[in-house]
Amino acid sequence: MFAEFTHTLRRLRGQIIGWSLGLALFSLMMAFFWEQVLEMEGLQEMIENYPPELAAFFGGMTAITTPAGYMDTYYFSMMPVIAGIFAVIAGSGLLAADEEKGVLDLILSHPISRTTLFWSRVLALGVGVALVMVAGWLGWYLPSLRTSMDLSALEFLFPFFSLFAVLTLFAALALLFSMVLPAARLAGTLAGALAVANYLLLGLSNLNPELASIMEVTPLAYYQGGMAANGLEGLWVVGLLLVAVLLAAGAWLLFLRRDIRVGGERSWRLRLPLLRAQRS
Repeated sequence: MFAEFTHTLRRLRGQIIGWSLGLALFSLMMAFFWEQVLEMEGLQEMIENYPPELAAFFGGMTAITTPAGYMDTYYFSMMPVIAGIFAVIAGSGLLAADEEKGVLDLILSHPISRTTLFWSRVLALGVGVALVMVAGWLGWYLPSLRTSMDLSALEFLFPFFSLFAVLTLFAALALLFSMVLPAARLAGTLAGALAVANYLLLGLSNLNPELASIMEVTPLAYYQGGMAANGLEGLWVVGLLLVAVLLAAGAWLLFLRRDIRVGGERSWRLRLPLLRAQRS
């Protein structure tokens, strides 16, 4: 199991390094802009003059002059979509990519069970997402030592716990889709579309209270973003992670019963009676 775990991490290292650098640099930039934002003249008046609909879509923006509110508005509010790209691509291709290349059947010809292969790769993906989160956290915390952002290292870390849970859930959803859809790219596209739709629904629910009941059954309803720096809802994080585990377990059960395709094969081929008659 350890060999497959380390092998998967090595395969993901390019994505992990690239996304870690991207999030770390973005975090650094936003952390160093904190002082400039505080020194802006007429900031409060500018916020009050924002179109009410736009301000409501982004959660009101009333706490932008606090560290947690600033992080939430300029960073964490966008992360489920931005970092979600990494999560759904990695999740959808975790097994299906090898199947499409025609090598998964060769891997399974070695003395390794499907269960070991599956959960080793899932664990490696979780570690990969966690490493990206650590890079983003360092990008906020290290510059804060030279700024007036009076948050501890743990308080800077809390929002990344919330983000990690959401990203893990969407990665598991993409993995599940890859077990039922004919291509990893299609699975990633569908999972990514659902993440974007959830993000838009979150903003629209701030404008239309009638959408609140729908929003309550979506993952981002339990995503705190930067406001977790003021106090992490641990039960929300645990709940999101449990849902992610259930989605992964569903994908595992499908993988156990899956007829592994070899290179060049596809599924979902429509065989219409008319076409069969023409061929005959």
